[in-house]
Amino acid sequence: MSRELTEQEQLRHQHLEALREAGVDPFPAEGWAVSDNAAEILESYDDALHNPDVDGTAPFRVRVAGRMMTKRVMGKAAFFHLADESGRIQIYVRRDDLPEDFYNTVFKKLLDTGDLVGVEGEVFRTKMGEVSIRAQGFKLLAKSLKPLPVEKEIVDEETGEKRVFNEVTDPEFRYRQRYAYLAVHPEVRDVFRKRAQIVTAIRRFLDERSYVEVETPALQPLYGGAAARPFTTHHNALDMGLFLRIADELYLKRLIVGGFEGVYEIAKDFRNEGLSRFHNPEFTMLELYVAYRDYDWMMNLVEEMLETVVTELHGSTEVKVGGESIRFSSPFKRIPLLEAIKEMTGDDLYLKSRDEIADAAKGLGIEVEDSMGTGKLIDEIFGEFVEPHLIQPTFITDYPVELSPLAKRHRTKGGLTERFELICNGKEICNAFSELNDPIDQRARFEEQVRLARGGDDEAVNTVDEDYLRALAYGMPPTAGMGMGIDRLTMLLTDQESIQDVILFPFMRSEVQPGKMLEIKLEEQLRHIFGIATRQPNIDTPDGKLRLDLSVVTSSGHVIWVEVKHLQEGQTMGNNAIRKMSERLKYLINTPSYKNTVLVAVNRPILESEKKELQKRKIRAITIGQTVGDTQSSLKEVLTDLELPELSV
Repeated sequence: MSRELTEQEQLRHQHLEALREAGVDPFPAEGWAVSDNAAEILESYDDALHNPDVDGTAPFRVRVAGRMMTKRVMGKAAFFHLADESGRIQIYVRRDDLPEDFYNTVFKKLLDTGDLVGVEGEVFRTKMGEVSIRAQGFKLLAKSLKPLPVEKEIVDEETGEKRVFNEVTDPEFRYRQRYAYLAVHPEVRDVFRKRAQIVTAIRRFLDERSYVEVETPALQPLYGGAAARPFTTHHNALDMGLFLRIADELYLKRLIVGGFEGVYEIAKDFRNEGLSRFHNPEFTMLELYVAYRDYDWMMNLVEEMLETVVTELHGSTEVKVGGESIRFSSPFKRIPLLEAIKEMTGDDLYLKSRDEIADAAKGLGIEVEDSMGTGKLIDEIFGEFVEPHLIQPTFITDYPVELSPLAKRHRTKGGLTERFELICNGKEICNAFSELNDPIDQRARFEEQVRLARGGDDEAVNTVDEDYLRALAYGMPPTAGMGMGIDRLTMLLTDQESIQDVILFPFMRSEVQPGKMLEIKLEEQLRHIFGIATRQPNIDTPDGKLRLDLSVVTSSGHVIWVEVKHLQEGQTMGNNAIRKMSERLKYLINTPSYKNTVLVAVNRPILESEKKELQKRKIRAITIGQTVGDTQSSLKEVLTDLELPELSV
């Protein structure tokens, strides 16, 4: 069912019909040849050359297109600002300059803020000194049926203080309706232009060094190259499970085996992780691999590349980020990981056992789990006590072997690898290795990852990639490899606080009605509790098809049929409503089976009056809690007599 239109939307739909009745096509097929944009006109206009009221000057004729903004009608004339990609320019409209009746019938009454129009005319300067276009040709190009979130800014003449009205402060709107937000916020469009400049500058830097840009599979039979949970999918024709890549690394290094000496890819990767200011499940990575080089060489290249990119973007190597001034002039500071931890905590963790490192972590207040290996513990300590304090670009080097399954062992320091991360403003910007090219050592590292995965580490890769090991067995030259997050780099270089601000369409939960959201939330929680939850759209009954919201099949074979109720504040399930529900579900309720239960799931605690009536009708009721634990407690309370083994956990 479509939603109801707002009062303003209804008015615009009325304008749409009136335009058609007046013979004006609100969505014409033909284009509008644009010769100029607002910024170019404002920069090019010269009173001495273009003033149409001065003899000997040539008229400055232009054709522009954009959105109507800030329309002001004053009898036989009107002004509005036209906004295009470059900025805004004022348009002057006179009744007598347009076709007969167009001004009074169409322009004044049927055009709204946000409508897309084409304007042709001469540029002049108004008495108030504003460069404007006198409209001598005018065409509606597209009718806007939904009001834009236009903000109004007023400057106090006495204090100079700016006040903003109708400001959009809801991030949900900014990200979900990015198109509307972009339309009225040129500064946001500028962030994404800068993002494009960053990618172009990186690509140019690498191309100038003759590295080859390649494309590798996004759908992979095995995932690897990073510690992360993957997204899974299925190829129907081949009946084959697949993963969306979490990294490009292993395929790019196969190309080094194949004879390429420098390859890179700028591509989307996908990791099945939570959302945060620094994490989006779909993100853009640069990965670069160069043969016959090592991590020391790669550090120098990264310094040079970032210095070049920042200078191209800002004209200098200095960037303002929040209250900090960050300098990208080389050389960057370099410090080994364990030395950095020792400096900040006083704990020397080099060559310490897992139990010793766990004790140190506990002493620092870090929660330690049995599944956490040496590398995970060190990473937790680093992330808590070191990383947030690294503001200026800093190379953290020489990571433990347990943290670096694809990096070469350090040439002089036992137990460590030749790996670095570049940390800046408290966050990782890139990660690089002297790549491991010993297939025997690589197999042992893969097998250790499998062991960790089986022990409960959900970020460890749980399968040995035999094809990659086969590639290494043919021989891979010494190689330096590097991965850099384009999104985080863009955040840093454009001073944005959230990764969602540098991704045009960041991942968001589906926009659904409260009842449907409740159903989705319940399904997620039931899946967690029972291991599987499947939608059961139709059940064949003697009375025909019965539709249920959810059905859950537990591992012990018990079937739970679920009806989801989203109740408004103060709303109750009256006896009549419960009776009707039981009539609808009577086939399931009366089916004589120990392994068959009918539930109604409600978004608030069940009232005593409701509970009695539901029990009378053989319907059990649970409350959908805010957490899995809340829902599980409610399930245990109403299903205890069934003795379901899944609820004993």
